[in-house]
Amino acid sequence: MRFINKKTKIDTESNFNNWFDSKYYHILYKDRNHDEARKFITKLLEHLNLKKSMTILDAACGKGRHSIEIEKLGYKVTGIDLSKNSIKHAKQFENLNLKFKIHDISIPLGIKFNAVFNLFTSFGYYNRENDLKTLLSIEENLKDDGVGVIDFFNIYNVKKNLIEQENIIRDNINFNISRKTKDKLVEKNISFEDNSIKYSYKETVNGLNLNDFKNYFKKTNLEINEIFGDYELNKFDLNYSPRLIIVFKKKSQSN
Repeated sequence: MRFINKKTKIDTESNFNNWFDSKYYHILYKDRNHDEARKFITKLLEHLNLKKSMTILDAACGKGRHSIEIEKLGYKVTGIDLSKNSIKHAKQFENLNLKFKIHDISIPLGIKFNAVFNLFTSFGYYNRENDLKTLLSIEENLKDDGVGVIDFFNIYNVKKNLIEQENIIRDNINFNISRKTKDKLVEKNISFEDNSIKYSYKETVNGLNLNDFKNYFKKTNLEINEIFGDYELNKFDLNYSPRLIIVFKKKSQSN
């Protein structure tokens, strides 16, 4: 962080925690589609045919919008996230079957779950070595024969439809957003001014494709079962699908 003068400050931190735990992150993304999340979760759980009362870990749960919908459908849910502010918000929805805690998804919880979900592009914010560490952590958190889901963007679709520049106004703050793909990364730069203070943040996600994920999975005891391309669970199409949704299973130790 460097100071320009008494009225202007430019925060150039690109640190994961700094942006994702800031109040401005939550202002910018406060209008995320809860109806879409509810419909996706309902369709996904119907497809997976998980028994009610099974335990599910929502890894990188954010403010808990998916966790809340999962619990409403009759499951016991634990949501984890690094953002203290996200977890603070989510905790107001806790009940006997819904709990939230601050935790790094790349570190095993020490608890086994029937299913682990990582949704809405909450993977790939680390370097590629730590991405594998995260996948191994998901494996460790799963019971034998447990089911996992990673919901990621389709990098080919992102590149083809990239909006390089846009302005979004939230709570009278004008967020100037620029995007680019660079060195197998998807980079989003966010700049804005609030109370005469200028801020600049960066989101960087690894531009992983299906083959990248397959190579990760080869180094685990996880097996890919299905691949979908959108929240309607249509078949994945490399050129047209907006999402890359991977459904996998932990192999039994007896196999």
